[in-house]
Amino acid sequence: MKKLDAVSFDKVSISDGFWSDRIDRNKNVTVFSVRDRFKATGRFEAFRFNWTEGSDIPKPHYFWDSDVAKWIESVAYILKDEPQHELRKEAEELIELMEKNQCEDGYFNIYHTVVAPQLRFKNRDNHELYCLGHFIEAAVAFFEATGDGRLLEITDRYIDLVIKVFCEEKSADFVTPGHEEIELALIRLYRLKKDKKYLELARFFIDQRGQKEEQLCDWYNSSYNQSHLPVRQQKEVMGHSVRACYLYSAMADLAKETDDEELLEACRALFDDITERKMYITGGVGSSCHGEAFTVKYDLPNDTAYAETCASIALMMFADRMKDIDLDSRYGDIVEKTIYNGIISGISLDGRSFFYENPLEINIADHSRHTSLVRHGERLPITKRKEVFDCSCCPPNMTRFLASVGGHIFSCNEKDIFVHQFIPCNAQINGSFVNIETEYPKNGKVRISIKDAEGKRLFVRIPAWCRNFSISSDYEKINGYAVIGVTGDDFEIELDFKMEVRFIKCSELVRANEGKCAVMCGPVVYCMEKTDNDFEHYEIQLDTASDPQICFSEYFNANVIRLNAFRNKIDCGLYSDISDFEKEAVEVRLIPYFGFANRGDSSMAVWLRY
Repeated sequence: MKKLDAVSFDKVSISDGFWSDRIDRNKNVTVFSVRDRFKATGRFEAFRFNWTEGSDIPKPHYFWDSDVAKWIESVAYILKDEPQHELRKEAEELIELMEKNQCEDGYFNIYHTVVAPQLRFKNRDNHELYCLGHFIEAAVAFFEATGDGRLLEITDRYIDLVIKVFCEEKSADFVTPGHEEIELALIRLYRLKKDKKYLELARFFIDQRGQKEEQLCDWYNSSYNQSHLPVRQQKEVMGHSVRACYLYSAMADLAKETDDEELLEACRALFDDITERKMYITGGVGSSCHGEAFTVKYDLPNDTAYAETCASIALMMFADRMKDIDLDSRYGDIVEKTIYNGIISGISLDGRSFFYENPLEINIADHSRHTSLVRHGERLPITKRKEVFDCSCCPPNMTRFLASVGGHIFSCNEKDIFVHQFIPCNAQINGSFVNIETEYPKNGKVRISIKDAEGKRLFVRIPAWCRNFSISSDYEKINGYAVIGVTGDDFEIELDFKMEVRFIKCSELVRANEGKCAVMCGPVVYCMEKTDNDFEHYEIQLDTASDPQICFSEYFNANVIRLNAFRNKIDCGLYSDISDFEKEAVEVRLIPYFGFANRGDSSMAVWLRY
């Protein structure tokens, strides 16, 4: 097993461009917006443990802990660059409340202490271990950013209790968590502290999953939380998409730490099943609102697509881990696909509101077509982003992703430096200094400069979307990477990945996309919004033989595309002979998918007839 070390985001300074704008907006707008909504909904107040039946204080929910934990983690990443950022005090106040209200035995969960203490470790789906996992991640991040180990101490006492209850006494009413997350968090803590108790507890939860029948609700079976088989026997992705990809991320981490080839082979099979049969072109996964889940292969409806923002983040996490243990450019390709499409579509361009679901088609008329009914069972994704949700896992997941996006660019080993993503930045990597200059994804021109790396090799991912490229140095191609020998203390190469408009056809097994194509330019997926056009997306057919026009949009901070298309010239009535139809040429304007629904309600589609 050839293993690489990821280069942490704190070793990388993103200098300008597409991602720099989003990082700045995150630390100046989004993280404050999420804080304000969490305060308004009672999430911060809940850490005072002052709720009582009948009080005016909002009743805590059993996953509120995790929402705030991810917010603390986001603040920690921001503190890496700005140690005295104004949110530091509020994060520290929350940690102080945790110290004050932690139970004597180490337990910490607001809901199960002030609302339902009788349910402690009784209900597998009540997210206790999930919340602990997010606190562990926040603790590691806060310690690495500030040197403050108080949250580490709080989580360590809780972990000792979990070991006692689950591994020694076996007194809990379940064996493995219903919602995975603690597994990957424990391995992250192990990498920080090198204490094997964390690795062994992660191994316990991973290895025990699927070994015996556990608690089930009446509306799902054991595959919903990936408990239908032992993990090494799982080859098909099933169930809740976020839970699944968090588990697969942890499996990849454990395989890397223990050289477990059987576990790695399961990860490969699961990755293949996602990306070859159950993933949207945007990197969205989990096609159904029912259980936020994967369904059967090739079931990828567009207008009812669930494609939760957290699920795209979770898939990105899985792919990002796989790239460091199984060198293949397809993992970096999926990281790229998710970060430019299915993840950032989940946040508004102004950084203040969010989508939980990310459909690939919106037909505004469908939202008001039941004119004679007061109630109906049809469910469609919302068409406007919201500042907060009752289940608000996505907003703080977005803030922690944006604050640490620099951690997905590079990997290394003792001899080599790997460039997976093309983001303008400076980085320190094993005594070498690397600089990337690029306007990506505006164009595919990339300049990479390296100092103090003579004798090392540079691996640069060749994007899967790229059909034509040039490199200003001799190279060999290995597993989708251009491999270049570094010569001299000051070494520079230039790459040009030609960004051309591409028309993408889908497998005929995806019924929703029959007779349609999607448009991409570079890593960005495009969509048609009614806002930009005088007709609906279902009225036109793209002329794929015409020459597209690409121009840069300041509003989207990305390219927009103009294409020729055909539309029926006259209205021939509800039913007519095919010979009665005449087509006229029209022009269609397409925008980046991540930018849809930012200018009011509008119909939208990614897949268009051609």
